[in-house]
Amino acid sequence: MTPFIKSKLPNVGTTIFTVMSSLALENKAINLGQGFPDYPMSAELIALVGQAMNNGHNQYVHMNGLPLLRQRLADKINGLYDAQIDPETSITITPGGTYAIYTALTGVLQPGDEVIVFEPAYDSYIPNVEINGAIPVLIQLTYPEYKINWDLVKQRVSPKTRMIMLNTPHNPTGSVLSADDIEQLRHIVKDTRIFILCDEVYEHLIFDGLKHESMLRYPELFERSFVCFSFGKVYHCTGWKLGYCVAPANLMKEFRKVHQFNCFTCNSPFQFALAEFLPKQENYLQLGFFLQQKRDYFDSLMAQTKFRVIPSYGSYFQLYSYAAISDETERDFAIRLTKEYGVATIPVSAFYKNGQDNKVLRFCFSKKESTLLEAVNRLMKV
Repeated sequence: MTPFIKSKLPNVGTTIFTVMSSLALENKAINLGQGFPDYPMSAELIALVGQAMNNGHNQYVHMNGLPLLRQRLADKINGLYDAQIDPETSITITPGGTYAIYTALTGVLQPGDEVIVFEPAYDSYIPNVEINGAIPVLIQLTYPEYKINWDLVKQRVSPKTRMIMLNTPHNPTGSVLSADDIEQLRHIVKDTRIFILCDEVYEHLIFDGLKHESMLRYPELFERSFVCFSFGKVYHCTGWKLGYCVAPANLMKEFRKVHQFNCFTCNSPFQFALAEFLPKQENYLQLGFFLQQKRDYFDSLMAQTKFRVIPSYGSYFQLYSYAAISDETERDFAIRLTKEYGVATIPVSAFYKNGQDNKVLRFCFSKKESTLLEAVNRLMKV
């Protein structure tokens, strides 16, 4: 008799990113769907990895991450956010930002806990909540600005609310938290047992002179927060799958209990290389300007098409409405664009549990100018 599996995620199938990337490959389409650069990363950083390997740094490093790397992250955080973070007790290196998010949730959630999740939401959030037996409380961001309706949040907070999940700059919309958002959040969580998980993997990819409102800036918010980051998004090496989590010592203690029996430790040579490279601040301080140029270039090209822009203020992504072009569902239209015009995108409906369809697609502009130009030349025929 074949053993019966009662799925812990019965409603989950293959992610839309895998589906669209496979479709792009099959149709030889330009992939503006999945969020990764097609331009080279730093040759110096690559060389530092080779140097680390040649120097014998090929065995396990500390479970919590290479001490020098954690110290330099603490120095960076102090410089950026005026926050004094103990690298021994409050920083853990992880195999990517998504892993950090899962581990934080798993460390504190109990069955029946409620977690407020804003939609459209990065696709791992809801499954991560559900696999821990917790209940996602879904609140839609206002369309088309994709802002948080804090009055609605106040209504949905209950005695079971254990966590609020935030993402800034936001994937897929490119919206960012404002100072007013921070004030509203402060009032809601004050004197409660609510944790915050803030996904800040795009912390340096923020545009138009806006300030990144990190939880690390605000001690009264950080004391209840897990804050998750990605080296891949900063140094154009998404395939390295390295990130980190920052949290107060009492929360990080629970995080590490899960981490030690899952990943245990992360790629050693990459950590040695990043520790040497991290003090070169210009590599992350100029990143927002670098990506803003790509956003602006892509927008200028797309203005020649029938697609209509929904402004992005951060991340790799720009949303466009195709309401003036077709009444097709987002998924059907995205598939047709890939097959008939050779450009792969992501339907934003995939980021809603109920498949909310606003006739909007997500485009990744973190590409070479030649890639963006060729993609728009194809889209002009739509």
